[in-house]
Amino acid sequence: MANGSRQAVWEFFGAELKRRREDAGITQVELGLRVFVSGGYIGQFEQAIRKPQLDVAQRIDEALQTDGIFERLCRKLIDDPRYADYFAGVVELERLATSICDFELAAVPGLLQTPAYARALTLATHPFATDEFADGRAAARMERSQILRDATRPVYWAIVHEAALRIPVGGPEVAAQALEHVAASARDRKVLLQVFPFAAGAPADSGSLRLMDFDDAPPVAYTETSFSGTLLDDPAVVKRAQRAYDLLRGAALSPEASLALIESAAEDFRRCTSTT
Repeated sequence: MANGSRQAVWEFFGAELKRRREDAGITQVELGLRVFVSGGYIGQFEQAIRKPQLDVAQRIDEALQTDGIFERLCRKLIDDPRYADYFAGVVELERLATSICDFELAAVPGLLQTPAYARALTLATHPFATDEFADGRAAARMERSQILRDATRPVYWAIVHEAALRIPVGGPEVAAQALEHVAASARDRKVLLQVFPFAAGAPADSGSLRLMDFDDAPPVAYTETSFSGTLLDDPAVVKRAQRAYDLLRGAALSPEASLALIESAAEDFRRCTSTT
């Protein structure tokens, strides 16, 4: 579904929600209490400013007795083949986040990838994929990275394990370009970047970790393994994830030393390309 079409359906979702709510004779605040969000959230849903998660849409259906219409609309909107099912909701949340903190163990974070690097990662996990599928996944990742170029971009802090700098994803040329792009993003102050070095030993998190903060909602954490991801919003669990990120941050190299190491790794890949 094209972006314009998706937005049009979200606007329909909002207009229909407002109509059904008013027909039921309840206020935004009253509906919010029934579905465990604020009245302000309901207003943002109705204006298509904010997109509800699937469980909220299901509770709206139950509260308004709308026979599943909002669940069906929500499923249609989040069912984007460019993203794994467990990641679609995260994509919507990162567009609303005021700050994002990422830790990646074996790859450049998605928001900092180049098209060729993203395509190579896709083909590594989908070796029989069509070019159209691989290009679509790469394009989706580039679309997500647009948030770092917006005037209202979130504060973005990324920690990358040194292992990710040494893996020639897509070959030395693609890997070199990817690391040069990461370094340029750091120099342009689009990201505060640190490298977790081999010398620091075991990291506080053994996979992929993301923390997101919002102006008008509690923070969330997201963890991911090869074939699944989990969005965490329990305050106690999010606090533990934040503590793990603080430990990673404390053990990582300074931003200056990290940038130097990334540039050095890119140069190593460049030397490989010049000798082949």
